[in-house]
Amino acid sequence: MKYKRILLKLSGESLMGEKQYGIDNERVKQYAIDIKAVHDKGLEIAIVIGGGNIFRGLSAEKSGMDRAQADYMGMLATVINSMALQDALEKVGLKTRLLTAIKMEQICEPFIRRRAVRHLEKGRIVIFGAGTGNPYFTTDSAAALRAIEIKADAVLKGTRVDGIYTADPEKDPSATKYDEISFREVYAKGLNVMDMTAFTLCEENQVPIIVFDMNKHGNFMKIANGEPIGTLVK
Repeated sequence: MKYKRILLKLSGESLMGEKQYGIDNERVKQYAIDIKAVHDKGLEIAIVIGGGNIFRGLSAEKSGMDRAQADYMGMLATVINSMALQDALEKVGLKTRLLTAIKMEQICEPFIRRRAVRHLEKGRIVIFGAGTGNPYFTTDSAAALRAIEIKADAVLKGTRVDGIYTADPEKDPSATKYDEISFREVYAKGLNVMDMTAFTLCEENQVPIIVFDMNKHGNFMKIANGEPIGTLVK
């Protein structure tokens, strides 16, 4: 394995599969199988999941809802997704812990950095729910922050596309893919990788970001082995 400890960032939309909203159980099962294969090789894995398949704070704000209220609702959506993935991971035989930035004692542990690191050292998959616990911060920011706190070797961002392109490949067929790019180039070219807060956090703390297609079976293992798929930002 190229890495010892990584943080995997999944979007809420990735859990929808072919559905229009909600959670596709088959997609979640596929993720669990891929994560188990990598974990069985000895890699320590932490996970952050978005909530856009259930509720998105920014969209709610545009329709007139108070932004802070909407963001807290979005944080609760991430916990629902985290519980779904936790269940799938445990069904394939993995030990997991769900830690959230908002206290929910009946279903998860509160986030404590040293406790999270200890869980990882004991071979448990750690899922971080409820973002940072603060409105106005995205789950991308939560992923970057938690990666730095647990001293992860890299942030792996699993998306629907296989890396970073010069333009949106779903809209522009002439878009070309970057195999490797620097943080400065991403700024200069105005490419959309993560929100600026998350991106700056990773740059300042020298945490590389790898953007790859998580929906393709086996890609997660290839990344963990150091194969040059996806796009590396460093």
